[in-house]
Amino acid sequence: MAHTPDHPGEQTAQDPIRLLDIRDTPLSVDEIFRAVGDDAAGGMALFVGTVRNHDGGQDVGALGYSCHPTAGDELRRVAEKVVAEFPVRALAAVHRVGELGVGDLAVVVAVSCAHRGEAFEACRKLIDDLKHEVPIWKHQRFSDGTEEWVGAC
Repeated sequence: MAHTPDHPGEQTAQDPIRLLDIRDTPLSVDEIFRAVGDDAAGGMALFVGTVRNHDGGQDVGALGYSCHPTAGDELRRVAEKVVAEFPVRALAAVHRVGELGVGDLAVVVAVSCAHRGEAFEACRKLIDDLKHEVPIWKHQRFSDGTEEWVGAC
């Protein structure tokens, strides 16, 4: 979608991709929210993925994420695709790897745009494409002793 600014305040002086990371430390919603702040944005959409206590009818006892060495490059490609498709003012996405507990933040993504509808659509595209295309895998261990690997892509 080509976007021509209607107002000088809509001009972007910096890359709209403000923060991309895959890290083994706890994630911060505040960090992501600050990263997508933009005076020309009228809408910010934020998605937070957390570790839940069940999956497929089984109780989750423990969970870990791991990623392929190319995951950072793939995350950038996904972000660039979203920026090309939507009039994004700012975008941020961070995914956690390592061992996580129930309630921990696994992924946080956010997008700001001039209007809320665009922000919602761009944020949904960002998290959906991240889950389907970035090589990050989830290893779930259930309370009954069974386990499974779930590919995020």
